Amino acid sequence: MIKNIVFDMGNVLVAYDSMRVCRQFIEDEQDRETVCTAIFVSPEWIFLDMGVISEEEALKKIIKRLPKRLHEKAKLCMEHWPDYCMWPIEGMEELIKNLKERGYGIYLCSNASMRLPDMYKKVIPGIRHFDGVLFSASEKCIKPQRQIYEALFSRFSLKPEECFFVDDLQLNIDGARECGMDGYCFADGDIEKLKGVLYGL
Repeated sequence: MIKNIVFDMGNVLVAYDSMRVCRQFIEDEQDRETVCTAIFVSPEWIFLDMGVISEEEALKKIIKRLPKRLHEKAKLCMEHWPDYCMWPIEGMEELIKNLKERGYGIYLCSNASMRLPDMYKKVIPGIRHFDGVLFSASEKCIKPQRQIYEALFSRFSLKPEECFFVDDLQLNIDGARECGMDGYCFADGDIEKLKGVLYGL
């Protein structure tokens, strides 16, 4: 029997577009692409999510791959990306509220850097209904590693078989299933289909 719904954050509860911050601070389209790739498609970005590198260390490594004229732009993008790159997905707050009213425990399990615990309450819809929040950086591991799911179960005293996981990446759902937690891949972003799945549990 499912008693708890576990949500991912990015592209599930919150829409995410890394290019938005680059558009804010960089005029030239090619420069935007260059900086966006250097920051957000990088080993350092993964290490930030894993909590094994500081933002200062990450930025030092990132700007080494960029021409000097883009260093300040890259710094601005790193500093301000949470202000521009995330916004609540329409309909999610209502869904979470309804699930809570039906008696489910509501949890978050997301790959995210150490900066997110300081500001997640501003962007996650329905956050007041959540019973627990776990970010990868605090656990020094990321989905789909087994350790992060086990940390979730341990921290909040959850039984895997009583939890249902919603993520936008199938490999993360597969990782959860290996730990005994079933789930649904929300890759298509179809919230009506998601409601049908969750209300049918």
